Amino acid sequence: MSMRKRILLVEDDTALSEVYRSRLELEGFEVNEVHNGEDALSAAVKLRPDLVLLDVMIPKISGFDVLDILRNTPETTNMRVIMLTALSQAKDKERAEQLGVDDYLVKSQVVIGDVVKRVKYHLGVE
Repeated sequence: MSMRKRILLVEDDTALSEVYRSRLELEGFEVNEVHNGEDALSAAVKLRPDLVLLDVMIPKISGFDVLDILRNTPETTNMRVIMLTALSQAKDKERAEQLGVDDYLVKSQVVIGDVVKRVKYHLGVE
């Protein structure tokens, strides 16, 4: 049995993060949850998750800045990052892509099953 893949869930909406967390755990992932950008950065370095599910509009440090810092920190530069956000404008997606996001999902356009599919895809597990 391989080690369970570890996901860092960064979402300040606790009701929503609870939903994502239980679904991802149901799918066999180990989920660590934080609710602001500052905690996201320290957790990413400390826990070395296989993937970060990152909201953009979070307290302290925005998701864009978190992504930028992760990409520019040697220990986290290759960490897979999926942004899951309410921001549906093309300019936001372009900004995320310029910063090196692996995937950009708009909350209003996906259901949790889609998110799980993308997570599995990026982690190479089916």
